Amino acid sequence: MRTRAVVIAAVVGLVLLVGAGAVYAYDRANAEEIAKGVTVGGVDVSGLTAEQARAKLRTAVLEPLSRPVVVRALGKRYTLPPARAQVGVDIDGSVRAAMDRSREGNVIERAWRGIRGEPVGAELDLDISYSKVAIDRLVQRVSEAVDEPAVDASVDLEGGSVTPQPSKDGRRVLATRLERQVQRRLLDVGQDRTARAQTQVVKPEVTTDELAKKYPAVLVVNRSAFQLTLYKNLKLVRTYGIAVGQLGLETPAGLYHIQNKAVDPAWTMPNSDWVAPADRGTVVPGGTPENPLKARWLGIYDGAGIHGTDAASSIGTAASHGCVRMRIPDVIELYDQVPVGAPIYIA
Repeated sequence: MRTRAVVIAAVVGLVLLVGAGAVYAYDRANAEEIAKGVTVGGVDVSGLTAEQARAKLRTAVLEPLSRPVVVRALGKRYTLPPARAQVGVDIDGSVRAAMDRSREGNVIERAWRGIRGEPVGAELDLDISYSKVAIDRLVQRVSEAVDEPAVDASVDLEGGSVTPQPSKDGRRVLATRLERQVQRRLLDVGQDRTARAQTQVVKPEVTTDELAKKYPAVLVVNRSAFQLTLYKNLKLVRTYGIAVGQLGLETPAGLYHIQNKAVDPAWTMPNSDWVAPADRGTVVPGGTPENPLKARWLGIYDGAGIHGTDAASSIGTAASHGCVRMRIPDVIELYDQVPVGAPIYIA
């Protein structure tokens, strides 16, 4: 019995030894091949030797990566050649990584996996290098060509114009998004090497409507035509006939603002040559026949202002002492429509 047990043990040991040798031999026979289910950059390298894998990757990867990336924006093309992008592919390093992944586990695990035809299931990235600076410069070039600043609405009251320059939407390239697109296309071994720049609308800070609301009333005085024109929200409302300052006492030209307002204002006789010395400084109460301001007052600058007059024959002439005269019904109508601070341009 003892002899039989020894024989059985010897046979078992021999079988195990033979089996181990077979496993070792199988593992050695497949050591130079990449395991099933291994891809590099989307390229299947299963069952290939290192040299075969390198050759396949050069064909599948280097050729597509040698084509330029094209950015399309507003019908124009902007190109990034691989040389400028400094594209480099570590084929050898990628193949080594594939071989290392294939040899993971011990000899028995590898043999068992191979015998069963079980894939490793390793999707390895290609080791591709590139110049981020080149991508940034391309995106900047596209942005400089495509971007347009928003234009705020404006009006040149200093130049006597009440016609507003309308606001305009601007445009801006979504630079971060485009940068990511270019990077993906640069590293993509597929056929699509085109990135499309996306833009967003840039709104002006001041729209035409907002500008109009800023000017509830604007007055323009045309001294040579003896006219005062009222604009509300930068739109013409009405033109009135006026009288302006006579020679030597001209109504001051330029851009001013309504300083103050009064109903039936009192009038202080000015310290001027046309006022008798004894009367200078005398205050004439408002609403009296002797008061020349009549009904309403809108102060402009240094004693000059807009007021009513009962000398209707002076309208259309240079007859005042520097003020703007209006017919009494007209100045009453104008008064309620013009707030303090409203601009008045006198040409």
